[in-house]
Amino acid sequence: MTSYEIVRRAVEFGSPPRIPVCFPGLGIDDMHWVGLNTAEGWQPRVPHEDEWGVVWRLPPEGISNMGQPLGHNLTSWDLLDEVPWPDPHDDYRYAALAGQLEAADGKYVMAGVGFTFFERMHYMRGMPDLFVDMYENPGKVHELAERVLAYPVGVAEELGRRFKGRIHGFSMTDDWGTQEAAFTSIPMFREFFKPYYKRLYDAIHDAGMHAWMHSCGHVNDIIEEWIDCGLDVVNLQQPRNLGIEEIGRHYAGRICFQSLCDIQMTLPWKDADAIRAEVDLLLEHWMTPEGGFVLTDYGDGAAIGVPIEKKRIMLQAFLDRAAPGLEMTAM
Repeated sequence: MTSYEIVRRAVEFGSPPRIPVCFPGLGIDDMHWVGLNTAEGWQPRVPHEDEWGVVWRLPPEGISNMGQPLGHNLTSWDLLDEVPWPDPHDDYRYAALAGQLEAADGKYVMAGVGFTFFERMHYMRGMPDLFVDMYENPGKVHELAERVLAYPVGVAEELGRRFKGRIHGFSMTDDWGTQEAAFTSIPMFREFFKPYYKRLYDAIHDAGMHAWMHSCGHVNDIIEEWIDCGLDVVNLQQPRNLGIEEIGRHYAGRICFQSLCDIQMTLPWKDADAIRAEVDLLLEHWMTPEGGFVLTDYGDGAAIGVPIEKKRIMLQAFLDRAAPGLEMTAM
């Protein structure tokens, strides 16, 4: 069975013979990633500016996290028309994909858009101002949501039009929680964000892809909303913060989890026995006999204080319990 088929069955609860594993740093990866170009001819106007006009403070060399916005370019709603809204239909954006797809070799192919919707909105407007605007300028918040959503929806449409059947998953990122709760109440989420996620997931499905989304924080209640919108896979990297048993009780069998041992509480601080015990808990509470679990790596171990040896311990525990026959090839 190909890697593509194993991932597909895990996502769709089609009884894969093992869990999919996305751990390229240790030589096992059931996925093949492809990336988009920036628009043809685009150049930053100032150093570290992105296509949306946001300027970034980058992390030190050797650390791969994304950095932080230096400021927000939508300081006034009067500037909406001055934002350099990226064009999702620019042909050059997709020019490298055909060549990248040739190397897929039977794997599940992933593309996507980072900082997909909510994150992009508050990177541009600023989170405090965006939340105030939800009360004082709700119409402007919806206008911003429409303009931001047009890009990932357009990308999904183009991927479907150009490569339908060859790209299998659409990856998104939107961190939605603090350590203790979601950023908004559920009623506010439903008013300002849920309809847009529904439209985005629908566009992804219409293009023949599964919808995958990463979110950090205590997003326990919002997972229900994403499921209602049609999300296929949720990437959660803080299972201890969420509550492994609680999340399993509410959502196992209803959405596929892409996860690993907790990157805050377990991998940096706990010993081998605790890591193995958490592997057992995750598989017991988040996986079902029909599937629903994908093991992933957090790529930059240095950023979270996790040495490669602890990753080996975790990976081997998952292989022993849920992926017989696979072996690490990078030691």
